[in-house]
Amino acid sequence: MRSTLLFVAASGALALGTATLARPDAAPAEEGVAPAPVETTESAEETAERVLAARRIAARQAKRIDRYRLQTWRWQRLMGRPRTPSSVGARRLASPAYQRWVVRLWQRRASAARRQAHNPPRRAAWMCIHRHEGPWNDPNAPYYGGLQMDLHFQRLYGPELLRRKGTADNWSPLEQMWVAERAYRSGRGFSPWPNTARVCGLA
Repeated sequence: MRSTLLFVAASGALALGTATLARPDAAPAEEGVAPAPVETTESAEETAERVLAARRIAARQAKRIDRYRLQTWRWQRLMGRPRTPSSVGARRLASPAYQRWVVRLWQRRASAARRQAHNPPRRAAWMCIHRHEGPWNDPNAPYYGGLQMDLHFQRLYGPELLRRKGTADNWSPLEQMWVAERAYRSGRGFSPWPNTARVCGLA
């Protein structure tokens, strides 16, 4: 009788232990015992919707990459600097984490390029020349804008702006200063503005 009771008690304990291991939140009884595999119940429709959602997110990230990249290139073109190279791989890779990293990278580049473009190296000199030349929107031929550029000067140093926006009186002050900067860097210095450069102490 005692042996029978012990056998029943042992069997009960074993059954209880097995039931405990079967609980999804219970830890394995010993190391190396893997939990039971979890079966997925995702339908084909749910899988398709998940893939579609991932593609939408990737498309939005690709648009953000394009936006910041174009901003970077626009500022670099204004400053006369070579464009930062870009790889199309960022648009095709499926990893959302990588795309987010690329977005942040181009966002930083666009911010840095914008900051540099708003600070031309001879900004104070161009502002002084402007004060003695004319308003930024001066449309009166043969000299246009705040730095009084003639059409030959504009064609030579700002052809893309002339083609896209018209004469210099339609350009922003920043654009006019960078075009003047291109002339300066070409070796002409301040010679296109001999009188005002002298007044400003630049000649």
